Amino acid sequence: MTKEYGLGHSWRAGVARLRGGDLGLLPVIAGLVVIWTVMQILNPVFLSSANLTNLALESAPVGIIALGVVCVLLVGQIDLSVGSISGLSAAVLAVLFVDRGLPAWVAVGASVLLACLIGWFYAQVHNRIGVPSFVITLAGLLGLLGVQLWVLGPKGSINLPFDSGLVNFAQLHFLPPWLAYCLVVIGAGVLYATGSARAAERRRAGLPAVPRRLLAARSLALLVGLGVAVWYLNRDRGVGWMFVFFLALVLAVHYLLARTAFGKAMYAVGGNVEAARRAGIQVKTVFTAAFVLCAALASIGGILAAARLAAANQSSGGGDVNLNAIAAAVIGGTSLFGGRGTAFAALLGVLVIQSISSGLTLLNLDSAYRFMVTGGVLLLAVALDAVARRSRVAHGRA
Repeated sequence: MTKEYGLGHSWRAGVARLRGGDLGLLPVIAGLVVIWTVMQILNPVFLSSANLTNLALESAPVGIIALGVVCVLLVGQIDLSVGSISGLSAAVLAVLFVDRGLPAWVAVGASVLLACLIGWFYAQVHNRIGVPSFVITLAGLLGLLGVQLWVLGPKGSINLPFDSGLVNFAQLHFLPPWLAYCLVVIGAGVLYATGSARAAERRRAGLPAVPRRLLAARSLALLVGLGVAVWYLNRDRGVGWMFVFFLALVLAVHYLLARTAFGKAMYAVGGNVEAARRAGIQVKTVFTAAFVLCAALASIGGILAAARLAAANQSSGGGDVNLNAIAAAVIGGTSLFGGRGTAFAALLGVLVIQSISSGLTLLNLDSAYRFMVTGGVLLLAVALDAVARRSRVAHGRA
C-alpha cells in the first residue's frame, strides 16, 4: 500500500537536505532578492517595468552562453573560450549574411556548426591526449580571438541591417499580451501534469508520493507568480521573444539533464569519473557531448548579442562576456567540482549579474564598482559551494 506525504513531510525533508549541505537554488534566490531590494531602495527606477524589460533582454545572450558553461562544469570540466567562440560566431554570421549575401538561416547554421566543430576538437584533444580542458580552452580563447580578427578583416566591424529578422528578433519583437498569458497557463499546466505523472509512477512502485493538493498548490503559485510578472512587464513593452527563447533553451536543457539517461550520465561523470566508467558509461562520449553543447550554446549567445547590437566587431565576445558567463553559472549554483547544478543556474546567475550591472548603471557608477561587486558575489558563491561540499561529505551525501 502506498502513502502520500504532505507539507510537514516536505518541510522536514527540505530542512534535512539543507543541513546536509544540499543548498540547491536557495542561496542565489536569496541573493537576488537582496540585490533587488537594495537597488530599489537606492534607485526607485530599478524595479520599473521598463528597466526590468531591458534587464531581461540583456540577460538572454550571456545567459545562453552560461547555459553551455553549466554543461561542461557538470562533467567536471571548464571552457574558458566561450567568449571567443561567441565572438567568432558573430563575425562569421556578419560576413556570410552581410558581405556574402547568404540567407540569415544559412549564416546562423554555419556559425553554430563551426562552433560545434570547435567543441568536438576540444573533446578529442582532451580524450585522446589527456590535455586538461583548462589549457585546451585557454589556448582556444587566444587562437579563436585571432581567427575572429582575421574573419572580420581590415574593416573590423560589420553592421547588421536594422530591418533584418535577426535584429528585429533581438530588439523589437515582443509577445502579444494574450500569448504571454497563454504561455503562463500552459507552463503551470505542464508543471502539474509532469508532477502528477511522477507521483503516479512512485505510487506504482510502492513509494511515497506528493499529494495532488500539494502539486496543485505549486502549480497555482507558478501561475500567479508568472502571471503577475507578465502583467507588470506588459505595462511597458512586454516579454521579449529573445528572452522567451532563452527560457525555452533553459527548459530544454533542464529536461535533458533531469529526465534523460544522458543527463544522468553527465551527473555521474562529474561526480566520479572512474565510478561512471566502471558502471558502463561512455565517459569520452559524455565529455564530447558536453563540449559540443557548450560551444553550440556559446555560438547562439554570440549571434543574439550581435543581433542585439546590430553589429559584429573586434570586441564581440570580448570584455567581460567570458567571465560573466562563467560567473553566472557558478553564482547560479553550479559546482566547480562537478556533478552538481541545474539548467536554472544559468537563468538565476545571469539575472544576478545583470541586476548588479543595471543597478550600478542607474546609480551612475562606473564599471570599476561593477567588477568589484561581481567578483565579491562570485567569491561568496564559490565559498558557499565549498562549505556545502564539506557538509555533504560529513553527512555522507557527497
